[in-house]
Amino acid sequence: MQAEPPHRNVGHALPADGPASPWPVLAAVLAGLWTVGFTVVSQLTGWVTDQVLLASGLARVVWLWPVIGLSTVLLVGGPALALARLPRSAAVRASGRAWLTAALALGGLALLRAVPPVHHEAYLAALAISATASALVVRRLARRRAAAPASDRPSGGGTEVAATSETDGPTVRRPAGPARWTPGPATLFGMAGGLALLLPWVWVGALGGLLETLLAGLAAAALGVLAGSLLDGAFWARFTVGAPPRPARLVLVGGLVAGVALLLVAAGVGQSGAQLPLLLVLPPTAFALAALHATAVRRARPGGDTGDRTTDVAGSGTSAGAGWLVGLGVLGPLALTDPEEITLLLATARDVPFWVAVAAGVGLAVAVLLALGYGVLLARPGARPPSRRVAAVTAAALLVTVGVVAAGPGQPGLHGERLLVVLREQADFSGVPAGTPGRAGRDARIAEVYRRLVDTADRTQGDLRRELTRLRLRPTPYYLVNAIETDGGPGVRAWLSGRPEVARVLVSQRVRPVPAPAPTTGGDLPAPVEPVWNVRTIGATRVWSELGVTGSGVVVGSSDSGVDGRHPALADGFRGGDDSWYDPWDDTSAPNDSGGHGTHTVGSAVGRDGIGVAPGAQWVGCVNLDRNLGSPARYLDCLQFMLAPFPPGGDPFTDGRPARAPDVLTNSWGCPPIEGCDLGVLRPATAALAAAGILVVAAAGNTGPYCGSIADPPAPYPDVLTVGAVDRDRTVTEFSSRGPAPGGAAKPDLLAPGAGVLSAMPGGGYATLDGTSMATPQVAGVVALMWSANPALVGDLTRTRDILRDTAKPAGESIRADTARQSCAGRDTTGAGVVDAYAAVRAARAG
Repeated sequence: MQAEPPHRNVGHALPADGPASPWPVLAAVLAGLWTVGFTVVSQLTGWVTDQVLLASGLARVVWLWPVIGLSTVLLVGGPALALARLPRSAAVRASGRAWLTAALALGGLALLRAVPPVHHEAYLAALAISATASALVVRRLARRRAAAPASDRPSGGGTEVAATSETDGPTVRRPAGPARWTPGPATLFGMAGGLALLLPWVWVGALGGLLETLLAGLAAAALGVLAGSLLDGAFWARFTVGAPPRPARLVLVGGLVAGVALLLVAAGVGQSGAQLPLLLVLPPTAFALAALHATAVRRARPGGDTGDRTTDVAGSGTSAGAGWLVGLGVLGPLALTDPEEITLLLATARDVPFWVAVAAGVGLAVAVLLALGYGVLLARPGARPPSRRVAAVTAAALLVTVGVVAAGPGQPGLHGERLLVVLREQADFSGVPAGTPGRAGRDARIAEVYRRLVDTADRTQGDLRRELTRLRLRPTPYYLVNAIETDGGPGVRAWLSGRPEVARVLVSQRVRPVPAPAPTTGGDLPAPVEPVWNVRTIGATRVWSELGVTGSGVVVGSSDSGVDGRHPALADGFRGGDDSWYDPWDDTSAPNDSGGHGTHTVGSAVGRDGIGVAPGAQWVGCVNLDRNLGSPARYLDCLQFMLAPFPPGGDPFTDGRPARAPDVLTNSWGCPPIEGCDLGVLRPATAALAAAGILVVAAAGNTGPYCGSIADPPAPYPDVLTVGAVDRDRTVTEFSSRGPAPGGAAKPDLLAPGAGVLSAMPGGGYATLDGTSMATPQVAGVVALMWSANPALVGDLTRTRDILRDTAKPAGESIRADTARQSCAGRDTTGAGVVDAYAAVRAARAG
């Protein structure tokens, strides 16, 4: 065994030559604190910026994350480079090298976040390739350092080549050559630790599609290899002091340094939002990795060997253990969450953000327990190295536990996104007869429109449906838009996009299941003792008392989160029958609503007890939102049902009943790109409804006061009556979206009260809400009053629109004077003005 030469004690935490100086250590501490602070703040800032843009309806900033990554490389990598080059302390230099390498890796991985979140498979594939390339570069640099002059290498210098396998017994010298890898205790305990970190995600999360899951596994494996390459035996050797080594210092000092490096790696993992839980969970595991290295060193040097051979043997086990622990630790957020669902839009209830926070909290606790447990059991002075059998049993027990949780309390199965295939040919409504005025003429028009829609879909979809069925991709055909929803990933999407009959292929989002449903959103306010302020403001009470019109004979259709059909203000207004309720998400048989949004909006349209504009009208309902998110297909499901309702289990193509269609539709939703919609996807649907004489009323959106913020279908469409919101002073609210719509059309069309609106909530209570969602059903209620007063107007959309616009009252504009807000043209802010129910009904009756 070769003796250690003078001045080569590079494993010490102090400078190798000359008197001990605190300055390199102090510099490392300051650099580490700066790295942690800047990384955490920059990652949180980037995610919050993404969320603000999303909530504001503004375009995603593609260059945001690349700029954050470049800033991290410069502002973190600079101090790290100084530490790696200047001090004489080998431990400080090793710290700088690790942080610099991790910062560079973060900079490269952050570039991948320019990929739109909707293309998650492409992002995961790029992440796997980039992490693999980074690991290869790190290993190549490590080999170059190992071949550098002896003064820059760890203590030792034996010329014999050690076997790179990790074994259970004392190190055995054997000639260089291929070695059989046998997982030893360090590797197996690393695997066990990774499974423990994966466990909470298996409990609360859900897998996406098959390809998405496979790519997430490959990306996690590549990131594990990257972590193992970064925190290899040569890294830990700089913190292994003395012979025998001092495990406590190795775990404390080495763990702190490695934790900062893992923080940087975690910051680059996953799309915006997925990295946040990893910032909590990964850094504490560095102490567990240090303990694994301490026990690996103890097993590899039973006779006190401190040479390079021992470092290599121990390092191979540590590197593999780090790979398993980190790889399985990042697999949870990558595979079991959808980054688009880690959003503030879902943070109002116990939805995905809540469960991600739970998994992150449990993961942090597990990481701390691993650090303490491994430190006490494996790295304490005098601890006996555990046997491979104990480590294997531990890993096997955790693997079984993960499987049991996945199959039991977890959400088994695959829950990937589907595809919406929009065909080139859409139904032609030219020449649809206007028919006689009133309901009879409207019913004839609906029947003709329904026939043309179904005929077009049947004629053009046949070959594609058969091919998708043969491939077991579960096609679901639609006729209101000539389209098919189907399973499939990027490969299927590319194949479909190349077919001549296909116009385009969109991603139809699916919300992944959660462990437990969120509690039903209820209201804690009592029923009003008099009609609410907004109903009085638009003159609906005068219509009831002076004109004797309440909306009887008219049916309003609601597509939303659902409706509480047992609410006292709504129960009597439900039309009933087997074709007045449809739930494409859960196939419920009776009206219900856990979110509350739909109950509130229907209450404002037709509710009794003074909350609804047209309390004598009836309502039918459909669920197109699940946990406040939808998809192009779910929106189509409900709009199709409104054109031609069908009984439970019925086929929309053959069992539709056009004569049972509601008269006017209230739609307090929009389909943004994050849900899979493009601007034109629902355009054929609203065109068909307009041709059928069904008036579509839609919310402008709550992304004001930016100009051009009416952008999410169906609000921008010319055949939709788009509604903005005013407050009690008849002033446009700050949140109300403004026009012009894409293409330059002036929007909104009308305004209605949308701030502080009291209406029904599930469970029988009441609550006050804000939004253009609250304004929209009031306009639908006014239309119900008009058509009830003059049934000849039913289906006459042009005359109805004219009356509403001509009788509207002026509204005041609300413009903040900061540079982030813009002054829009008058019509693009106020439309024709605030709806006036009394004047509109009088004009309708006179007409």
